Amino acid sequence: MIIDAFLLRALGAGMIVAVAAGPLGCLVVWRRMAYFGDATAHAAVLGVALALAFDVSVFAGTLATALVMAGAVATLAGKGWAMDTTLGVLAHSALAMGLVVVSLLQGVRIDLAAFLFGDILTVTARDLWLMGAGAALVSTLIVWRWEALLAVTISEDLAQSMGLSPARERLVLTLALAVVVAVALKVVGALLIAAMLLIPPATARIYARSPEGMAVLAILVSALAVLAGLTASLTWDTPAGPSIVSAAATLFVLSLVGSALVRRPGRGGARERHPRDSARRLRGRRFPPRRLAPRPEAPRSTPGSRDRSAPASHLRDPRASPHPAAPER
Repeated sequence: MIIDAFLLRALGAGMIVAVAAGPLGCLVVWRRMAYFGDATAHAAVLGVALALAFDVSVFAGTLATALVMAGAVATLAGKGWAMDTTLGVLAHSALAMGLVVVSLLQGVRIDLAAFLFGDILTVTARDLWLMGAGAALVSTLIVWRWEALLAVTISEDLAQSMGLSPARERLVLTLALAVVVAVALKVVGALLIAAMLLIPPATARIYARSPEGMAVLAILVSALAVLAGLTASLTWDTPAGPSIVSAAATLFVLSLVGSALVRRPGRGGARERHPRDSARRLRGRRFPPRRLAPRPEAPRSTPGSRDRSAPASHLRDPRASPHPAAPER
């Protein structure tokens, strides 16, 4: 069977995105920055429009716009702005302005759907080199600052006590996210980049036992989704980008079902993956009531023994008379 060159380039582009987006998506999931990635991806449409307007590289325009968007969001978040409102305003504003700028371009004919939903089958050798360089930069940043990023993710106070700067680590994460958006734009499109950042790590989280293991599993899930999506696209003639995301979503659902079956109590061969599983099972059991031992009876007083309930002589009130008062007649 002869495989065409464009299929090999598409497969290579998908694997590059998998390597770059897998570990970074884990950090996005842990830090609950899903909407942040979505806002940066929506800004890519404005970058495409500006790149076409000024006749520069689409990759460069997308990267510059994503960096500006990520920097603006990080700056406003540091000044105490509400993150959800800020991200919503910036994301949808950038997307709308990008579409307006594209419609105003004269003499430029582009397939806007290719930038919104990706067109992996049109990747060229030059695109592969640019994507490989961007993925190498992201992987280098994540490997270099992995321990620091984990510390900041767990607790910023803990990171400061270790001599780390949370602002610097947020800047590293922002830079890596902008580069991944520029790399994945042609593979899954601006509207589906956030899906590749979230779905594979969410799938890997079900079975991972460590942060590093979750990052590796996220890469494997992304690569499998790319392979399955391209196969489905060639078989049923569906769009490649949405097919890849649909394959990733299918893997996520299958993982949830498989995890529920494995953890189901009473099934043979089920194995507890975490001590919390034992606690959950014990929580549903009914234990017999606890029987308390009978309290021993107090010894009966005998003639000549002092009543222990009466206060001792050295504990009596000194103002009290030593002799009981005579009864009144």
